[in-house]
Amino acid sequence: MNAAEAITNAINTSAMISNAYLGDLSDEEMMVRPCEGANHIKWQLGHLISSEHKMIDAVRPGSMPPLPDGFAGKYDKETSKSDDAAAFSSKEEYLKLRDEQRAATLKALEGLSDEDLARPAPEAFAQIAKTVDGIFSMQANHWTMHAGQWAVIRRQLGRPPLF
Repeated sequence: MNAAEAITNAINTSAMISNAYLGDLSDEEMMVRPCEGANHIKWQLGHLISSEHKMIDAVRPGSMPPLPDGFAGKYDKETSKSDDAAAFSSKEEYLKLRDEQRAATLKALEGLSDEDLARPAPEAFAQIAKTVDGIFSMQANHWTMHAGQWAVIRRQLGRPPLF
């Protein structure tokens, strides 16, 4: 197994976890915050989708499908405070966008050599990843990190643990 295949496995495992946690949640339940000051799932999904788009497009320019006009701008620190459900997309729309972006991420990763993945990451991402493989690996890590908050929300809603 090469590095790209290992990263693909990690991304797919993260997707399985995320899908399980989101599977039975309603749009209304996705507006619950795990604690005061934390972000609800809808904001987190927009943030994750926007981040994945930005990171992968930085290392493989032109590889990501466009996001809807203004989408990324809706997921900043100021909008994270909003509890107005009308300001956020539907679960269906988030999952559709996630799937489109994720397919492009995996396509961009496909066929990269270990040497390609060892190249330096764009300077804008130096705090989170030193190399291209770190940018791709971040997609699994970032989604799984947020999914941990979704596990807490599920428990608040009376759902049993999944894992």
